[in-house]
Amino acid sequence: MSTRQEQNTGTRDVAEAHRFDVGQLEEYMASHVESFRGPLEVSQFKGGQSNPTYLLEADSGNYVLRRKPPGKLLQSAHAVDREYRIISALYGADFPVPRPYVLCEDDEVIGTMFFIMEYVDGRIFWELDLPHANSAGRAALYDNVNETIARLHSFDYEALGLEDYGKPGNYFTRQVSRWSGQYRASETGQIESMDALMEWLPENIPDDESAGIVHGDFRLDNMIVHPVEPRVIAVLDWELSTIGHPLADFTYHLMAWQMPEIGIGSTGLLDKDLAGLGIPDEDAYTALYCERTGRTEGIANRNFYSAFNFFRLAAILQGIAGRVRDGTAASAHAAQAVKAVSPLAELGWQYATRG
Repeated sequence: MSTRQEQNTGTRDVAEAHRFDVGQLEEYMASHVESFRGPLEVSQFKGGQSNPTYLLEADSGNYVLRRKPPGKLLQSAHAVDREYRIISALYGADFPVPRPYVLCEDDEVIGTMFFIMEYVDGRIFWELDLPHANSAGRAALYDNVNETIARLHSFDYEALGLEDYGKPGNYFTRQVSRWSGQYRASETGQIESMDALMEWLPENIPDDESAGIVHGDFRLDNMIVHPVEPRVIAVLDWELSTIGHPLADFTYHLMAWQMPEIGIGSTGLLDKDLAGLGIPDEDAYTALYCERTGRTEGIANRNFYSAFNFFRLAAILQGIAGRVRDGTAASAHAAQAVKAVSPLAELGWQYATRG
């Protein structure tokens, strides 16, 4: 098993800062989760560094709990109630998400708001080149992942009751403003390329007001793959989802093809022998998405979208840097993210200046 796969696979004892009264949770589940039977054992998943996530093992089966982290938080961050709402809507539309059980907004139960969902048994891949698969398996899985994001972006969000889940229109203006604000709130030192991006991005927004459900962090290690088939059975981590621009979401997903190894997330596809691996290159993968979503002329202004996404990811990781500083980050590996902010900002600026 690779270092990254090992670091993020499985569970560990609950971190001291994230412990709670298991007995109180068990009482709550007995009265709020259908068919629940204790006793309850709790451990914490290794992966992820935003909302602490726990494995709940009981006589009635396994569950997953996601909660707001304790401590001082950035405004609008860690909105587990929004996660619960989008999962509920998509589960009803037969999109691959875990079954949602209950949202608890009462801080008295475990200390912060949380929700409980189904535990989905399958595989999570932290290396995007899928070293243990064969060429046909890689091709089939990437085709299915492409189909999954295309399907997500094709939903009529109003028909799913999500008309007020986000504000269609002016998406990039609002996003740049939001992430600039959160970056400034967590800033630990000046990064010239971030300053440049915050000035350049609002002046170069493409004239395209498409709107749809966006995941916000759509990448392979946020998906559970069927135990033996090359098929996505659950998309996880909907914390950043909203009604927004589908091309922002898709081109964020494309960062897997663009990002060098800088010590965060999945091992990317940049400079890999994609043809030999059976994985489509960035242009072929984009063409497939465009075919599935009816974008007959492809995606114009891709450099803008890439610049925006590197800027956005840098801002997100700067938020983690703030939580490392404050002692509330959920992952033991969160400190690695801090070092990635400046390289990500520089990559974003390189795309911005390509013309």
